[in-house]
Amino acid sequence: MTLLESAGVDRARAMRNPVLAAAAALGATAYVGAVDPNQSGHYPTCPFLFLTGRYCPGCGSLRAVHALAHGDLGAAIGLNVLTVLGGVVLAGIWLRWAARSWRGEARTTAAPPWVHLGLLVVVVGFGVVRNLPFGAALAP
Repeated sequence: MTLLESAGVDRARAMRNPVLAAAAALGATAYVGAVDPNQSGHYPTCPFLFLTGRYCPGCGSLRAVHALAHGDLGAAIGLNVLTVLGGVVLAGIWLRWAARSWRGEARTTAAPPWVHLGLLVVVVGFGVVRNLPFGAALAP
């Protein structure tokens, strides 16, 4: 095996996980795009909404992904802006992962603890605010 062939095999192996993750995300998006969550009976009810009558941070996410799959960004933002923003952030993280894998580089840093705490604060805060009268615009 030549050096070039070895590099191709190594690159294919390194790209396997990013490609599989992208395929899973695209497959899930295609499914939600094909099976309309706006019609009852296709997906289970949010257990938090069912038990409390309040919206959780994820309420409206399936409908937002459905709207995105059909190219309706405005509707997606209206249903769950956090899902749309989270999708953009996840796409950026995936691009960094894929580029690093393509170059054969190992991950050298991890997110510091303040990032995880900040994410928790944003998600919980979003869930609280969307259930308050002044945050009604954030409700699905």
